[in-house]
Amino acid sequence: MKFEILNVKHGFCAYAVGNDGGVLLFDCGHSDTNRPSEYLPNHGMTCIRRFFVMNYDEDHISDLIAVRRKLEIEILTRNKSLNSKQILSLKTSPISLAMEEFLGMVESYTGEVDTKRLEPAGLRVKVFYNNYPSFMDTNNLSLLIFLDVGILHFVLSGDLERPGWLKLLENREVKSYLSKVNVFIASHHGRESGYCNEVFEYCKPQVVVISDGPIQHDTQRMASIYAQHASGIMFNTASGQEPCKVLTTRKDGNIYWDL
Repeated sequence: MKFEILNVKHGFCAYAVGNDGGVLLFDCGHSDTNRPSEYLPNHGMTCIRRFFVMNYDEDHISDLIAVRRKLEIEILTRNKSLNSKQILSLKTSPISLAMEEFLGMVESYTGEVDTKRLEPAGLRVKVFYNNYPSFMDTNNLSLLIFLDVGILHFVLSGDLERPGWLKLLENREVKSYLSKVNVFIASHHGRESGYCNEVFEYCKPQVVVISDGPIQHDTQRMASIYAQHASGIMFNTASGQEPCKVLTTRKDGNIYWDL
């Protein structure tokens, strides 16, 4: 089994592979030098068992057209409290070709799915989200995903901001899942707007991962804040094993776990 976060600068893309070779893809953002549509096939992947669109913004789906041309996508998982017209109402015109592609998927991937097909062997997923129109911004309508890969427990939170986090924390099941997390993938690319201190009353991760590009704004300087909540792990780096509390794609490149 494997879980990897790709270095796609200010976007997001990660994938997990189960014991049976089944693949879960979480967003498909890309950078000039790293495209999931090229990276995944180059590593032997031709089919996505389940594709999660965690946030309805361009940086989470920018490589979608190429991904769909090169890989089969079996199941789409998204915030289903919105239909395609409501998603479109939240976007500023003109919309991108990638967004047009995604809206077409929303219309066509509508059937019920056999639950036995949802999860590759050895992987477990639980999804939560806030409902539209209780929230009418794409960030706080992000998916909150808990992913178990063997003995490791990850949480992925799209671009959730503090109001969205607080609403989700009203759910006891969310708090229970947070208490099991080893690896916390910071929301909104680790920026200040995605930070919610109350989350860490329940979540005590070993390491926090930030997927982001070069620092351009002070709101990105949150590594030291997140480090206060992590106990730390030994991680393989280019210079050998080092103790880490916060990992960032801007410094560490692609970040992966083989299990």
